Amino acid sequence: MTRIALFASGGGSNAENIIRYFQNHSSIEIACLLSNKKDAYALERAKNLEVTTYTFNRADFYESTVVLDILKKEKIDWVVLAGFLWLVPESLVEAYENKIINIHPALLPKYGGKGMYGEKVHEAVWQAQEKETGITIHYVNSHYDEGKVIFQATTALSAQDTPESIAKKVHTLEYEHFPKVIEKTVLEHS
Repeated sequence: MTRIALFASGGGSNAENIIRYFQNHSSIEIACLLSNKKDAYALERAKNLEVTTYTFNRADFYESTVVLDILKKEKIDWVVLAGFLWLVPESLVEAYENKIINIHPALLPKYGGKGMYGEKVHEAVWQAQEKETGITIHYVNSHYDEGKVIFQATTALSAQDTPESIAKKVHTLEYEHFPKVIEKTVLEHS
C-alpha cells in the first residue's frame, strides 16, 4: 500500500476531495494530514474522515526534523500539498525527491511564485484580462512553483468573468483532476 501525507494550510476542500477519492483504493491510502495552522479547517475535514492529523510550527518545519520524523513514523511514500502555502525546506525536498506534488491555481509559469496563491492568483488573472486560466499540477523543488509540470488543464474565460467566477472554474478543475493525477503519478512510479 502506497501511503500519502497531505499538507494543507486552510479550508481543506481539495484535501477532503482527495481523501474521499482514495478511501477505498486498492493500493493508495491517505495516511495523514499535516497543517502549519492549528485552526485550519482542513484538520476538521480530515478528522471527520478518520484520517490522522498533525500540526507543526515554523521552527518544527525549518529548524528541526519534527516533520520528517512524522513522515518516517507514518511510513509515508508521497507528499501532496493541497493548499499548503509555505516553501518546502531543502531537507524535505531531498528526502522526497520527485515524490512531492503540488497544485497551483493557474497555468504556470504565469502567476506563480512567492505570495501568489488563492484569490491573489485569480485577481491577477482577471486584471490581466486573460482568455484562459487553469491548474498546474507539478513536482515540488526548493523554489515556489518551479518544479517539473506533471499536468495542466485549462478553462476559458470571458469578459463577464470576475475573480470569484474564475475561482469557481479553477476549483472545478482542481476537484476533477487533482486526485486522478495523483493516482496516475503514484501508480506510474510505484
